[in-house]
Amino acid sequence: LPFSIPCSLAQPVTPELLVSPISQDGDLGSECPEDRGNWTGRLDFLLSCIGYCVGLGNVWRFPYRAYTNGGGAFLVPYFIMLAICGIPIFFMELSLGQFSSLGPLTVWKISPLFKGVGMGTILIVSLVAIYYNMIIAYVLFYLFASLTSDLPWQHCGNWWNTDLCLDHHVIKAGNATFPANITNTVSPSEEYWSRYVLHIQGSSGIGDPGRIRWNLCLCLLLSWTIVYLCILKGVKSSGKVVYFTATFPYLILVMLLIRGVTLEGAWKGIRFYLTPQFDHLLSSKVWIEAALQIFYSLGVGFGGLLTFASYNTFHQNIYRDTFIVTLGNAITSILAGFAIFSVLGYMSQELGVPVNQVAKAGPGLAFVVYPQAMTMLPLSPFWSFLFFFMLLTLGLDSQFAFMETIVTAVTDEFPYYLRPKKASFSAAICIILFLMGLILTTEGGMYWLVLLDDYSAGFGLMVVVITTCLVVTRVYGMKRFCRDIHMMLGFKPGPYFRACWMVLSPATMMALLVYNIVKYQPSEYGSYRFPTWAEVLGILMGVLSCLMIPVGMVVAVVQEEGTLWERVQQASRPAMDWGPSLEENRTGMYVASLAGSQSPKPLMVHMRRYGGITSYENTAIEVDREMEEEEEEESM
Repeated sequence: LPFSIPCSLAQPVTPELLVSPISQDGDLGSECPEDRGNWTGRLDFLLSCIGYCVGLGNVWRFPYRAYTNGGGAFLVPYFIMLAICGIPIFFMELSLGQFSSLGPLTVWKISPLFKGVGMGTILIVSLVAIYYNMIIAYVLFYLFASLTSDLPWQHCGNWWNTDLCLDHHVIKAGNATFPANITNTVSPSEEYWSRYVLHIQGSSGIGDPGRIRWNLCLCLLLSWTIVYLCILKGVKSSGKVVYFTATFPYLILVMLLIRGVTLEGAWKGIRFYLTPQFDHLLSSKVWIEAALQIFYSLGVGFGGLLTFASYNTFHQNIYRDTFIVTLGNAITSILAGFAIFSVLGYMSQELGVPVNQVAKAGPGLAFVVYPQAMTMLPLSPFWSFLFFFMLLTLGLDSQFAFMETIVTAVTDEFPYYLRPKKASFSAAICIILFLMGLILTTEGGMYWLVLLDDYSAGFGLMVVVITTCLVVTRVYGMKRFCRDIHMMLGFKPGPYFRACWMVLSPATMMALLVYNIVKYQPSEYGSYRFPTWAEVLGILMGVLSCLMIPVGMVVAVVQEEGTLWERVQQASRPAMDWGPSLEENRTGMYVASLAGSQSPKPLMVHMRRYGGITSYENTAIEVDREMEEEEEEESM
């Protein structure tokens, strides 16, 4: 790797022609690559990407977005935005990570002037990791609460309930009648969530957090402990855990789906979810909502995809993996909608109210509506446990990605000091983020969680993605980027990818950014409106990640020499050691540009190692010939 002591410097150098194939293989294939680590199994990378992308948003955001934006008709803009925005940016991130074998900070050797983009990414991911693990802590709380014969949010009459509590079980048994105005009543599950789990009545607002809820604090500590143990050995440990956390949610989802569609009134909810309303397609809001869903669901811009790809071998087929993950993610979202709305249809029939009165998004769905629906089923604790265990596994592998991104980014930046102590450094990061998240365990913690959710990964993340897209295609150069992919995969991206990277994806992201700014609405939680200082604090979160870009530019320019324009030009060019991390993969312009490089002909290394020229060596020869022809044309 560019950051570790080159193998050729770490021991006496033997003239290249005198090295035997065995000893040469030992030099190139063992010490250097293993210094950073790689995936240990063939499916580790693919399952990690699936686990990262398929998260809580697929269950609690997509179904609600679909039914509020035209039902089945929403799938039209959804798949169009997936093609224009999702798949191309997804493939770009994977390509950058795999080609360089670098994390989100050091990958900006591609153009050191824009290293601030990487700094902005790490800031965003750190803020998201703080509150995302709090959501996992809530899930753990409900998971443990489900280990009873009667769910605690099943009935009224507990110390946390109020006079407004309406128990549908009592009404159904014939001991009471429905009140004339059901909108003024509260379900037992809603009071359990707000008055027992959150104890939000102990806080008057975001400026008055109240006391720490120690049961939530212990759940948060447990969630951070689980995350740390799973990322203890980097991708070697998390790559094995995802074999369970990325696949088991599908088993539970299918079980919930089968149970859901067999309930009375289920088709009422599914019809509500999927009935197409094509007149909605004329509204710009629907297209923006589709793009937002794709953007956040695939996790582009957070650095997780780039980090995972950086642990791949140089010739891993990420082109195939891109389509498997992105289309699999979309299908999962649609399936989750069936599982959710079939149960909501049953629930609306039981309560005698329209589906739209029980349908909610976000935490309201996961911790109020769905738990209430579970109480109406036979064996309700079993189904409740399954649902929250599914949410736990969905959330954990996304959290693995956030933490691996932070740890990889910083250890790649300071490899000599941190890489040998990666486990200790990971523990330090987990402890720091746990302490920063303690405010979320207070009685007013939900207000802080909403603020972080609304602003930490808002317009700042869009600016990061737009800048990345423009730098790769305009500053680094589309032709050069396509040549790099050709060297890596054996073929160049087609017109579809080039058109999206150059025009369609950045333009769509720009439209999203403008829409978010123009349609800005202050945060709120229920009927609570956030004070002005809290809004300013939230906006500063987003602005700070954007400010990292000019700060990085200033640092890069100061480190160069010459006039201001010369410094800018030098800082925008790729660093000398930019390119594939292993010398055997460096051809053309990348030959012998690694520090301490002894071999000017990596193809010789390949031929000695593999006993002949492979298809990838043929590709390398083609790339070299193509570059020579271009140089001749330019000189003429």
